[in-house]
Amino acid sequence: MLHRSFTEEQHMFRDAYRKFLAVEIVPHMESWREAGIVDREAFLRAGERGFLMVWPDEVYGGMGDPDFRFEQIIIEETTYARAADWYNTLHSRLVGPYLTRFGNEQQCQRMLPGCVSGEKILAIAMTEPDAGSDLAGMRCAATEYDDHWLLNGSKVYISNGINADIVIVAAKTDPDNNPHHMTLFLVERGMEGFERGRNLKKMGLKAQDTAELFFNDVKVPKANVLGEPGKGFHYLMEGLAEERLLGAVGYLSAAQLSWDLTLEFVQQRKAFGKPIAAFQNTQFKLAELRTELDFAQAFVDQCVAAFNVGKLTAVDAAKAKLATSELQVKVADVGVQLHGGAGYMDEYPISRQYTDAKISTIYAGSSEVMKIIISRDFLGEDYLPFNIRNF
Repeated sequence: MLHRSFTEEQHMFRDAYRKFLAVEIVPHMESWREAGIVDREAFLRAGERGFLMVWPDEVYGGMGDPDFRFEQIIIEETTYARAADWYNTLHSRLVGPYLTRFGNEQQCQRMLPGCVSGEKILAIAMTEPDAGSDLAGMRCAATEYDDHWLLNGSKVYISNGINADIVIVAAKTDPDNNPHHMTLFLVERGMEGFERGRNLKKMGLKAQDTAELFFNDVKVPKANVLGEPGKGFHYLMEGLAEERLLGAVGYLSAAQLSWDLTLEFVQQRKAFGKPIAAFQNTQFKLAELRTELDFAQAFVDQCVAAFNVGKLTAVDAAKAKLATSELQVKVADVGVQLHGGAGYMDEYPISRQYTDAKISTIYAGSSEVMKIIISRDFLGEDYLPFNIRNF
């Protein structure tokens, strides 16, 4: 078995968080899936117990410990408890750090305590109907006036879109001259002209609210500009490596769960008078997956260690994202196959593992984009198949 490097404090944190999930989150997941949205109370419960945002300084209500392994534990345990469609990590570790990384002290003082407590839920809005991985194709735009910006446009597939109280919105601010001149805006619930569309129905992750957002002459105060105007594109690129590492941790935990569910099933289910686990095909399939899971875990843990000392590269993050997302899909697929007809039934967890898995190879940069990033590292820019420079 792999030896994983966690401190005694982190082992205690894992045990406490696992118990929290079992009592406060898991019993409600089915009703939240039926409703298509997680109750806001989930964020408040986590915030009360210090499990929502652990990294901010104590002055904002956090632990003040930036060690990524705490977030790794939260992601692993949430996913393994089959509660991944509670998007707590998007709020706490993907979006939250934008405030401290690019925001000013006034913004942090005004917004972070509520985010740590769970009173304010975060989202980030980049994707548009015609702009996914290609952010330069964005049409959402903002015009500057004396004391505010006027924001217009729409976003789609925005996670936490219905629940969000604060949305970091990326918009072009010099669309005629520079497609990469973007600014990030802190759009708050209740701002006039900020409207939410449908809570979109999805293949998987049913409890997670995914919405359309509309901005019709939204008057955003200049105090709500995140960082420097025009540098939003670079800010987004800076956060992508961490986003992909966050994803990789979750994808791998989901893959591990699928493997465990399948192992348990094939040991109990019989065919032709003996357990399915006794067939060589089953053994070979599971042995292959076990090896891939262990190799992937070693690499992801290495990426976490590199991130903690500021040395995680965009290329290594892309490798982790590519390998783990594809492995998540593969393990779930094999799991369904080895479950037979039972694997197609919603009452068996492997069925949802399968439908939840596919989005992992698409968001935060598709597998195809990850391969371009990795290829660029050893081939250079001259061999890129098209003009893609900023991933």
